[in-house]
Amino acid sequence: MTQRASDEPAEPPPVTDAAVVKDPPVTPRGVRTRAALVVAARSVFERDGFLGSRLTDITAEARCSTGTFYTYFTSKEEIFMAVLDAAKDDMLHPGMPHVDETDDPVAVIEASNRAYFEAYQRNAKLMMLQEQVATIDPEFRHLRLNRSRTFAARNAKGIERMQERGLVDPELDPLMTSRALSGMVSRLAYSSFALGEHFSVDELVATSTRLWANALGLGVRR
Repeated sequence: MTQRASDEPAEPPPVTDAAVVKDPPVTPRGVRTRAALVVAARSVFERDGFLGSRLTDITAEARCSTGTFYTYFTSKEEIFMAVLDAAKDDMLHPGMPHVDETDDPVAVIEASNRAYFEAYQRNAKLMMLQEQVATIDPEFRHLRLNRSRTFAARNAKGIERMQERGLVDPELDPLMTSRALSGMVSRLAYSSFALGEHFSVDELVATSTRLWANALGLGVRR
């Protein structure tokens, strides 16, 4: 059965128990303090890894007390979730934008791929940590899966619109096609920026765009 992008969740659902997550601060000072803890935590996690990081390292980096930490977070896991959430907009925003009748679909795919690779490059250490933690923690694995589904669903909507314009094979399952092609782009980014294969953004964009266009039957400009 063909799935449509609307069958997927628009945004990832929460993956932590609301009963054990601190409410966000309401005062300007509280907002600043919590934000400073999140920035400090990202620095420590990227430097020491998730397993090697300690709450005392985070509080030292943020120049606050352990008591202050527990005012805003219940655990290392919760603040890591906050770190990922702070990077969410940067990582999820580069999806395939709306394709109007006058848009060149290959140019749209190229711009989308470039935005994704550039965002991944900015967040490479954090994305590598997310992959690692997802292998040992079911909650983070659930988060990783849902964010992947969200990104694929957004790109599937673009594929659906191109099918409606008669540009793409109508028999292709939009979600499955998006998952396959988005997964390719994701693994290219992970290998290059997290594992250090050192392909340039331009190389990654050129190859992934050609593969996207050829897979969809759009062709590529010479």
